[in-house]
Amino acid sequence: MTYDYTNVFARILKGEISAEKVYEDEHVLAFHDIGKLTPVHVLVIPKGAYISIDDFSERASDAELAAYIRAVGAVARKLGVAGTGYRVVTNCGADANQEVLHFHSHIFGGRKLGGVRPPH
Repeated sequence: MTYDYTNVFARILKGEISAEKVYEDEHVLAFHDIGKLTPVHVLVIPKGAYISIDDFSERASDAELAAYIRAVGAVARKLGVAGTGYRVVTNCGADANQEVLHFHSHIFGGRKLGGVRPPH
């Protein structure tokens, strides 16, 4: 699969679409999701052209990998959910319902989230 440089996250990274930024460094951008599902709902994306977590885990540099994980923690602390708890969700591929083919994670928090059960 080839990376689509016109996907919504690529367009946000190019500045073609605005986003309410929460965190940014050399390798990562985090911003509020416009389709907020919880009081805290932030998307974390790498700045590189990675399709999925599988692609990212295979091709990203050690610096990009570390920056991504550090960004997730930094966002949770900045938004005040690190102490109470938060969920990080990453969908990978069609069977997981990945809607945008640019690797991203959702940070959910700000309220009790309930349990996660595997599908039957």
